Amino acid sequence: MQHKNSFKLICLSLALSSVFASASSLAQDLKIALIAGKTGALEAYAKETETGFMMGLEYLTGGKMEINGRKIKVLVKDDQSKPDLGRTALAEAFGDDKVDIAVGTSSSGSAIAMLPVAEEYKKILIVEPAVADAITGEKWNRYIFRTSRNSMQDGLAAASTIKSGGSIAFLAQDYAFGRDGVKAAKDALGAVGAKAKIVHEEYAAQNTTDFTAAAQRIFDVLKDKPEPRVLQIIWAGPNPMNKLADMKPERFGITLAPGGNILPVMKNWKTYVGTQGTIYYYYDFPKNKMNDWLVAEHTKRFKSPPDFFTAGGFAAASAVYTAISKAKSTDTEKLITAMEGMEFDTPKGKMNFRKEDHQALQSMYHFKIKKDQKNEWDLLELVREIPASELPVPVKNKR
Repeated sequence: MQHKNSFKLICLSLALSSVFASASSLAQDLKIALIAGKTGALEAYAKETETGFMMGLEYLTGGKMEINGRKIKVLVKDDQSKPDLGRTALAEAFGDDKVDIAVGTSSSGSAIAMLPVAEEYKKILIVEPAVADAITGEKWNRYIFRTSRNSMQDGLAAASTIKSGGSIAFLAQDYAFGRDGVKAAKDALGAVGAKAKIVHEEYAAQNTTDFTAAAQRIFDVLKDKPEPRVLQIIWAGPNPMNKLADMKPERFGITLAPGGNILPVMKNWKTYVGTQGTIYYYYDFPKNKMNDWLVAEHTKRFKSPPDFFTAGGFAAASAVYTAISKAKSTDTEKLITAMEGMEFDTPKGKMNFRKEDHQALQSMYHFKIKKDQKNEWDLLELVREIPASELPVPVKNKR
């Protein structure tokens, strides 16, 4: 009888060990969904975001790809920058794939469509790199955090460089990103007390390739207005700056003011020496250990420096890593508690999630195009870093 009882105890012990081992094995899979527009107009942005996100996790985990002892598994999903596909991809990630946290996406329109899904599943969505103000404004919910800058941060940065009088016209894409960008730029000019007057807004379809008619309307309005006359371009994807420059706006005393863009776009601006603008990130501007590693490793692996959205993907990875490490859990409520007001390191330096709307507050950069360029990617000269303290981003949600 004693032997039988001993045998039963051994069997029970083995069974329990198997259960605990199985549970432990399951616990080691930390699932993260990364949703991006890998096909379509924003394909280049998506590729950079994914590269930066994976390099960020590698750096932060020392190559182990683990957080709190749990093996990281990243599920990459392509929403083609389409709102319906973005919504479906996030629902599948939270519902079928049982991911712990999600990051995305490239298009503002798609990101806005994803926001209610995060609320429905009560799971965290870190928005990167979409910028529309509505994401942390009227469309926001408590499960949304954003590492990318928003349109108002873009606008405030640009406005800080145009405080004098004169006349401003806008050329922007006719969808959430473009219209949000113009609204933010107008609000920002008011916020910094700029004396320049906005004289025209021109919106064009995302796939526009011929800007002749749009440019002519802008030139006709600007040419007789008080100087300086500035045409500010708010555009995602292939940028129209070269085509506008070919129409010689300088004939009318008009200066182009582009927002920063990805390196393959900006290298086509080399002939516009001295042209100024503002940008979220340029590899040579931030001076910190994390950026040094990113620049060195990216150049080693890809034969080019990291780009605009590479840094953004890295920042999102840092937010994920810091939040889960701090919360010691992937429980949504514990993550929210950990993330509200959380400071985290990025290639740009410190960012922190504002408690009121979960927008990452961060610095921006005022640049001008270099005269003496040493190589293919030596494009921009830093005028100055614009600290977050000089970018009074208003809280626009209804919390």
